[in-house]
Amino acid sequence: METTFDYLRTHAAELGARILETYPPLQSTRDPITPAVGSLLRKALPAQSLAITGTAKYLRHARAARIVAECGAGKTFMALGTIHALTAGRPSTTLVMCPSHITHKWAREVLLTIPRARTFLIEDMRNGGDPKKHHGVCEVKLSKGKTVYEGKHLTLAEMRRMGRRQWRQRFPSPVFFIIGKDKGKLGYFWDHAYLKAKSGPDLGSIVNPDSGLAILDSERQKLTHLDFDDKVKVSEILCGPKSGTTRFSALWQADRNRIQRMAPIEYIGRYMRGWFDFAVADELHQLAGDTAQGNGLGVLGRAAQRLIALTGTLMGGYADDLFNIFFRMEPQSMIAEGFAYGGQGRRDFQEQYGVLETVEKVKETDNACSKATKKTIHVLRKPGASPLLFGKFLMNTTAFLSLEDISDNLPRYDESVISVDMDETLQQAYEMLEVDIRDAMQAHRGNKSLMSILLNTLLLYPDHPYDFKEIWARAFDPTTKEYERFLVTTPQSLSQDVLYAKERELIADVKEELRQGRRCQIYATITGEKDVTLRLETVLRQAGIRVAVLRSSVPTDKREDWYDRQLKAGIEVVICHPKLVETGLDLLAFPTLYFYETGYSLHTLRQASRRSWRIGQQHPVKVKFATYARTMQETSLRLMGKKMLVALMMEGKFSGEGLQSLDADEDLMSAMARELVEKAGVGESADAIWRDLDRERDKTQLRTEVLDAAEELCPALDLPEIVVGEHSPAWAGIHLLEPPSTMEKRNKASLWPTAGKDDVQLKLFG
Repeated sequence: METTFDYLRTHAAELGARILETYPPLQSTRDPITPAVGSLLRKALPAQSLAITGTAKYLRHARAARIVAECGAGKTFMALGTIHALTAGRPSTTLVMCPSHITHKWAREVLLTIPRARTFLIEDMRNGGDPKKHHGVCEVKLSKGKTVYEGKHLTLAEMRRMGRRQWRQRFPSPVFFIIGKDKGKLGYFWDHAYLKAKSGPDLGSIVNPDSGLAILDSERQKLTHLDFDDKVKVSEILCGPKSGTTRFSALWQADRNRIQRMAPIEYIGRYMRGWFDFAVADELHQLAGDTAQGNGLGVLGRAAQRLIALTGTLMGGYADDLFNIFFRMEPQSMIAEGFAYGGQGRRDFQEQYGVLETVEKVKETDNACSKATKKTIHVLRKPGASPLLFGKFLMNTTAFLSLEDISDNLPRYDESVISVDMDETLQQAYEMLEVDIRDAMQAHRGNKSLMSILLNTLLLYPDHPYDFKEIWARAFDPTTKEYERFLVTTPQSLSQDVLYAKERELIADVKEELRQGRRCQIYATITGEKDVTLRLETVLRQAGIRVAVLRSSVPTDKREDWYDRQLKAGIEVVICHPKLVETGLDLLAFPTLYFYETGYSLHTLRQASRRSWRIGQQHPVKVKFATYARTMQETSLRLMGKKMLVALMMEGKFSGEGLQSLDADEDLMSAMARELVEKAGVGESADAIWRDLDRERDKTQLRTEVLDAAEELCPALDLPEIVVGEHSPAWAGIHLLEPPSTMEKRNKASLWPTAGKDDVQLKLFG
C-alpha cells in the first residue's frame, strides 16, 4: 500500500462496518419502505423506493432536502414520491420551479404518478397580452399522452385572496403549480423617475419627486439628465427634517408604455409566504449564481413549508459552487458556521472548504537612495473540495442516487475516446500555429484576454482549418501607458474540399453504428462564425447519411416535438450544441452519442452525456469523445476528466484520482495554457483519464438489498401532518415585505383586459 487511498480501499469493509455502527443511516437497505410508494400510479425501482423513504423521513423534522441523482435516474419521480409519502393522501399544494422547456413534461409526470392529482401551469402575471396565448394560472390535463390546456383558469391574485383554507375546500386533492424559472423572474420594464424644477433655487435642475430637492451624487454635486442615460437604478435615502427617520426613495418606476406585468416568483415571495405545502426546485445547479433565477430558490423556501431540490450535477468542480445553494436552503446552518451572505462569506467558504493558491511575486525596485522590494499577491481558487464539506453539509441533507444503483434495469453504458492522428498537412499547419501562440504567451505572460483567444483558436483550428484571418491581440505597453495591438500569427488557410482525418473517422464510426441499427447524436460546441455543426452536416450528407441540425432558434418547449418530427422523417443523425439538450430531453432513440467537441462546462458535459442512458432505454449506450491526438483538444478532454472526478467526490463517490486531482490547476483555461507553455503532463492521455472514470464507476457501484414486499409486510411510517407556522424563519434570497394582516377596503377600480377577458391579474400600472 503506497497511498492513503490504497489503505482505505484495502480495509473498506472493516471501516464501513465501523462507520455504520457509529453513524447509523436514517434509511438503510434493510429498513421497511413506506407503503405510500405502493399507491403511486407507477412502480418504483428498489433504489428509488429507498431514496423516497429516506427523504420523507428526513423532511419530517427538516425544512429542506436535496436529491442528487444522475440524469435518467428518476429525480422527478422520487420528488413526487416523497411528497406523496408525506401527505399520506391528504390535500396538498406544491410549487415546482423548473426550466421553461420542461414544464409540460413535469405536468405529465405528475398526472402519471400521483393519484387524483391536478396540475396548473403558471404562465405569467400581466395585464393584456396576446389573446391567442395562455395567461395566468391554467390547468392542464392529459389527452392521448400529451398535456392540453383544459379546466380551471385562475390568477395568483385570486389564489392569494382565496387563502389556503378556501383553496382546500374547492380543490380537495393534491395540486401542483409548475412555473418555468425563466418566466418566473420576468417582471415589468422600468424607467427613471425624476422631475425638472421649474422655479426656485434649483431651477432647471433634476429634483427628487418625493422631496422636491435637487439630487446630489456622492461628491455633493447636482445630477443632470445625462446622469440617467445609463440603465442604472438610482435611489436616495431621505432623512426627515424633525424626527430624523430615514426612508428609501426609488428614482425609477414601472414603464407604463411597455409590458405591464409582475414577476410571478416575486409576487409569491411577497404575498404568498407559507401558502404552499411543498416546493420543488429542479436543476438546482442552475440556481447557484447571484442571479434572479438563483434568488428564486430563496423565494421557494419562503413560500413553502418543505423544500426539495433536484439536480444531476451538484458541483462544477469548485467548493464555492455550493455556497449560495447552502445559504438559500439552510441559512441557519451557514450562519451557525460563521459565514455571512455575500462576497466575503463566499471567500471564507472557499478558503475553509476549497482549494486556494496564493501566488506572490517579489520585484526589486530602487528608491532615491535605497533598495526596496515590491510584492504583489494573487489568490486564485483551484478545483477541488475538502471531504469535510461532504460530511458537514451534504451527507445528512442529501439523498444520492446514481444510474449504477438501478443498473439492473438499464443496459450497459460505455465511455471511450476516439483519438485520431492529424493528416500531415494539417499537423504542420497546427504546429506552426502552436509555436506562434506559445511564443506570444511566453512574451505576454498573465494576459488573460490573449490566453482565451489563442487557446480557443487551438481548440477550433483542427476542426475548421480554413477562413482564418490574422490574429491580433492587445497588451499593455508600460512606456506609453496604453494598450497596443500586435500581430500574433496568421494561421494557414487549408482547403475546405478535403475530408480530414477526424471527419473520416467520425463518418466511418457513424456508418458502423447505423449498420447496427443505432441512431447517433453528435455534439459540437462551436456554432458561431466558424460553424462546425454546418461543416459536419455537409460532410455527413455527402457520405449519404440522413442528418439534421438542431438550432437554438427552435424554442425550448418545442424541441421534443422537433425530435419527433425528425424521427418520423427518417433522420439517422442529429447534430447540435450540447447545451440545447442539457436538460429535460430524453434521447432514447439515439443510443450512440458523440462529443466532437466538449467545451468547458462540466455541468453541460455530464448532463448531455446521459440524455440517452435513462429509464426506458433498451439498447446499450455508447458515449464517444472524438479528439486529435497531441493537441489542445486532448488536453482539454483530459483536464475535464480530472474535474469530473472531483465533482464525483462531492456526490459520495470518493476516488483516489479525485482526491489527488486537488493538486490540479486553478481552472481549465489556465491549466491548458500552462501545459502549452511548459509542456507538462505530456505522457497522460485523455483516454487514460476516462478509463479511470470507468474503473471508479465500477468500484463505487452500490448493490442495494431491498426486502420483497410480497414476503414481508412493511409497517406504515408515522409521517406527521404539516402545519403552517405563524412565524417561519427567515430564508436567504430575495427579502421582500410581508403583506399587512388586515387590508383596507378600496373602491373598485376599472380592470385591465387580460388575454381578451374581463379579468385582471395585475393592477400595478393603474
